[in-house]
Amino acid sequence: MQPAEAIAAKGDGATWGLNTDTTLIRILAGNAQVFPHRVAMREKDMGIWQEITWSQLLDTTLACAAGIESLGFGADEAMLVLGDNRPRLYQGMLAAGILGGYAMPVFPDATPEEIRHFAQEVRVRFALAEDQEQVDKVLDLREHGSVIENVIYDDPRGLAGYPSPGLVSWQEVQARGMQRLRSEPQLRDALIQRARPEGPAVFVHSSGTTGKPKGVLLNHRNLLAGVRNVHRGGGFAFDESVLAYLPMAWIGDFAVTIGAGIALRFTINIPERQETVLRDLREIAPTLYFAAPRSWDNMLTTIQVRMEDSTRLKKWLYDVFMNSALAAERRKLEGGRPTLKERLLRPLGELLVCGPIKDQLGLTRLRHAFTGGEAIGEDTFVFYRALGVKLRQLYGQTESGAFNAIQDIGEVRLHTVGRPLPGVEIRISDGGEILIRSESVFSGYYQREEASREALENGWLHTGDAGYREPDGHLVVLGRLSEVVHTAKGERYIPNYIENRLKFSPYIKDAAVLGRGRDTLAAIICIDRETVGHWAELRGISYMSYADLSQQPEVIELIAAAAKRVNATLPEGLKLRHFVCLHKEFDADDGEITRTRKLRRNVVEERYAAIVDAIYAGQKAVTMKARITYESGEIGITERLLSVREI
Repeated sequence: MQPAEAIAAKGDGATWGLNTDTTLIRILAGNAQVFPHRVAMREKDMGIWQEITWSQLLDTTLACAAGIESLGFGADEAMLVLGDNRPRLYQGMLAAGILGGYAMPVFPDATPEEIRHFAQEVRVRFALAEDQEQVDKVLDLREHGSVIENVIYDDPRGLAGYPSPGLVSWQEVQARGMQRLRSEPQLRDALIQRARPEGPAVFVHSSGTTGKPKGVLLNHRNLLAGVRNVHRGGGFAFDESVLAYLPMAWIGDFAVTIGAGIALRFTINIPERQETVLRDLREIAPTLYFAAPRSWDNMLTTIQVRMEDSTRLKKWLYDVFMNSALAAERRKLEGGRPTLKERLLRPLGELLVCGPIKDQLGLTRLRHAFTGGEAIGEDTFVFYRALGVKLRQLYGQTESGAFNAIQDIGEVRLHTVGRPLPGVEIRISDGGEILIRSESVFSGYYQREEASREALENGWLHTGDAGYREPDGHLVVLGRLSEVVHTAKGERYIPNYIENRLKFSPYIKDAAVLGRGRDTLAAIICIDRETVGHWAELRGISYMSYADLSQQPEVIELIAAAAKRVNATLPEGLKLRHFVCLHKEFDADDGEITRTRKLRRNVVEERYAAIVDAIYAGQKAVTMKARITYESGEIGITERLLSVREI
């Protein structure tokens, strides 16, 4: 039996991936039937890119589904997925959805406590682990009472001598599945048709900024509706090439890599390791690249550092052509036109400067470049646009399948996230909250009825974000509505709005703005180790550690200058008056930020209460002890005298 989508596709350009009344596995089967030898995935292994065709991807996914079913996995069961991006982990997640189960990816650096929280939400008897490190985490769960019976592992290195029961290699699962598919002729088609559009596709979690992350179960229709919306909005096209490097536990990865990847037939490229992402990016030169602002910042920092170490001639050429391109781009963003000189310099600048830089970064073929998750710095945004990378902002949420609004490639504004996508309705409530209605919106948090009622009302998703619509429909996102607070003098502000602008500086990695119920605003700031370290090195400033670097007088003055630039954009009552450079970074292991690097404000304000008290008591310095959680789960304490700097 041929998938109906594939039969219908032969005469219409094979666009069945835009249908929401189907499932990921049926679309995958259609891809395998019509484009069997086209590359679906590449994985870099031992320095060589290994290719997987659509037909091979379908075969191994079906074999995995048949194999795990023979082990007892079935509908309404959850499977923990632990590890970095790997083809077999993606195939395992698809296989769980085929059987009506919940593929539940967790961040590869999640602590045992975080994983236990996920495992306690729903009965988990199965886990799919990348390697020995992730297997050890699962075995630790067992020791603490988890009922995980079967642990399927991808990389066998280091596991040969493990005596633990229930350890099963990927090869064994494949062998079981292939044997079933051979002995049961009807099983293949039955597996392709078993899942339903309303059935589970992936079980992910909210960011958990105000408490424990909530389970978000997205079905096939939700994901495919989001893909259809973003395609019709000009975001993604068919047959893109994409680098799959984002954490699999983040909805952005599953929605782009698997949702759009299968529906729009992407070539999905998987890096060898997280440490090789930038090198692998250059080799692949994708047509679609989606990254958080911090990733774009880091790439820009790499360019700036290399230019600092370059020859005088190259620096001069860079300054001449990039300054011209930056001026032209700012003029365009303000609604004007580049000058004649800027237009004449552009082709030569592309040849001598912009083109070689894009080639070094792997951005030469890039057609669709997106940033999302939080606001991106103006300087960073303008730089990439000037370089010739048409960077755009995207606004989405876990609860709505990742895609709500994007900027049009020819109508970009620094302060907006663009217009709503086709198929997405957005309105602003009387309280200033952004509300969304779309086929991509989930049906509620897993076993959290009260939270679901608060989030969904008459088909509208309460995003929890404050914002407004401009007269021409562009959406402006101000920050989390729950974070709208007032000073003692009644000034209304959103701390996240100011924090994002502080982080526009390449020298500031994280910030927490204080001031609720106080007369003035202040900030706790975490410097960026790499950029500040390089800055200090060029100026001959010696330091022994991150803590030492953060308290160097020159570094504190550097951060003060960045704070002053932010103050210039703020009203008088909301200017920052003091800050403290923290002697450690905010860490997800310590519970200070989420795995997606969102600030847990209540944790920070409680943990660093001594700093808050010192600032508002007018002290010049404060001795601060801070807790550090190591990868093993052990906890240490670091102590340092911190300067309180007045701005």
